[in-house]
Amino acid sequence: MRHHRLLVPGAAAACLLLAIPASAADATPGAPGIGDSYYPSYGNGGYDVSHYDLRLKYQPKTDRLEGTATIVAEARQDLSRFNLDFALDVSEVLVGGKKAAFTATGDHELEITPAAPLTSGRSFTVVVRYSGTPSKVVASGFTSWLRTPDGGIAANEPESAWWWFPSNDHPLDKATFDVSVAVPDGTQAISNGTLQSTSSQLGWTRYNWRSGKPQATYLTTLAVGKFDITTDTTANGLPVINAYSKDLGDNAGAARASVERSAEIVDWESSVFGPYPFDALGGYVPNVPTGYALETQTRPFYSPKGFAKGANTSLIVHELAHQWFGDSVSLKDWRDIWINEGFASYAQWLWSEKEGEGTAQELADYTYASYPADDPFWKVEPGDPGPENQFHDAVYDRGALALQALRNHIGDKDFFAILKGWTAEHRYGNASVEDFVTYAEKVSGKPLAALFDTWLFTPSKPAAAQARAAAVSPAEAPVRPKSWQRIQDTHSAHGR
Repeated sequence: MRHHRLLVPGAAAACLLLAIPASAADATPGAPGIGDSYYPSYGNGGYDVSHYDLRLKYQPKTDRLEGTATIVAEARQDLSRFNLDFALDVSEVLVGGKKAAFTATGDHELEITPAAPLTSGRSFTVVVRYSGTPSKVVASGFTSWLRTPDGGIAANEPESAWWWFPSNDHPLDKATFDVSVAVPDGTQAISNGTLQSTSSQLGWTRYNWRSGKPQATYLTTLAVGKFDITTDTTANGLPVINAYSKDLGDNAGAARASVERSAEIVDWESSVFGPYPFDALGGYVPNVPTGYALETQTRPFYSPKGFAKGANTSLIVHELAHQWFGDSVSLKDWRDIWINEGFASYAQWLWSEKEGEGTAQELADYTYASYPADDPFWKVEPGDPGPENQFHDAVYDRGALALQALRNHIGDKDFFAILKGWTAEHRYGNASVEDFVTYAEKVSGKPLAALFDTWLFTPSKPAAAQARAAAVSPAEAPVRPKSWQRIQDTHSAHGR
C-alpha cells in the first residue's frame, strides 16, 4: 500500500493503520543479487529455498520445453517483492495460491510482486508456469542449453538453471529437488539422484527423479535423448546409474571403460575423504560437441571429447571428488572456487599415487619446475583468481600444489584428518577459503596463514627458499610422472 493512501485525517486514518499488518507497512523488495563478489546479479536476496518441484514436458524434435515449477521457500525479511533467476517465457505466477504480478527484467531476472507482502520467517510457495525453446535463449551473451541430435542437455557452471527452471541461482541457497519430465516414448530423461518411477501414457513417458540432499542449482542437470543406460549397486547398496548416447561413435568404448569405474572410484575416495555424502552415483555422456565435464550432483556430465585419447579414469576421479568438494561442501562465493577445484585436482594426484603412476610429491615437484617464474601461470592467485581466471590451469595445478605444501608442512596424519574432518564439519553446507585455513590451523595446531598466502594469494612463483620450506623444490630437474599428461588433458575438460 502506498504511503499517500495513509494520509487520511482523524479516526479513519487510525482505523486504516490498525488494519495493516506490521510486515506490510515495513516490507521491502528482496535484493536482485545474493551478493556474490564475482557475479553480483546471480542469486537473489530476501528468501531461502528449501525445495523445488519441477514438472516438465520436452519435445526433442522442436526443443520445446513446457514446465511448472513449484518452489517452497522461507522469507528472510518482510518482502514486498522478490526475484527469481530465469530466462524463458512465463505465463503465470502464483504466490500462496494467489495470482502475483510479474515482469522480466534484465536477461535473467523474473521480478515477482505477491498479492500481499510476505512476512519474515514464514514459509511460502511460488508456482511458475513457463515455456520456451531453451537453445534459442541467450542470456549474458551465451546459452547453457546444449542441443544433441536427439534431445537437449542442461549442464554448465556457474549457471545453467536459467534455461530450464526458475531459481535462486547461487550455491549459497541449496535445496532438495523433485524433477519430473515427460518425453516421447523411446526417449529417456536423466537427472540427479534416484529414479522414483516411470509411467507411459498417450505416447509420452514420464521420468520422476528425486534428490533428497541439499543441491546447488548449477549442479542440477537434465539430459533428454536416446541413451544406453547401465544400472548397478555399490557394495553399500547405493544405486549406480550411468547413461551413454547411442551415437558416441569412436569414443563410446573409452567412455564406458571410464565411467563404469565410478563405483570403484567412489569406494576409494570414501576411504580418503569420508563417507560418500549422497544416495546415488553415476555419470552420463551425451553426444555434445563440447569438451568440458561437470560435477553435476550424483551424476556428473562428461563430454565425449574427454575420452578421445582413450579411457580416462583421472577425469572420473576429479568429477567424483567434487561430490565431496563442491557439491556437499559448496563454496560461499564464486571467488572460493579453490575449495572445489584445488581439492578435486589433488584427488587426481592421490589416485596417481595409488595407481603407481607418480606420487603426489613427484607431481608437485614437476608442477613447480614446469613453469618458469615469468610464466602467466604464476600470476593467477588460486585463492581469489578473478572471474576471468576462475577455471585457469593455475586454479587446478597451483591449487593442488598448495595442498601438497600443506601436507608436507603438517604431516600425513593431520593432513588426511583434515580432509575427512572438513567434509564432515561442512557436510551439505557452504564454506570459504578462509574457513578452510581456520579449520586446518585448528586441527594441526600450527599457524598456516603465511603458507596459504604464499601458495594461494601471491601473484608470483614462490621463491626457491619458500618452495624448499614446503618440500616442493627438487635439487635436480624432476622426471615427468607417468600420470602427468593425462592429468593435464583433463584441464581442457574443465574450461567452460
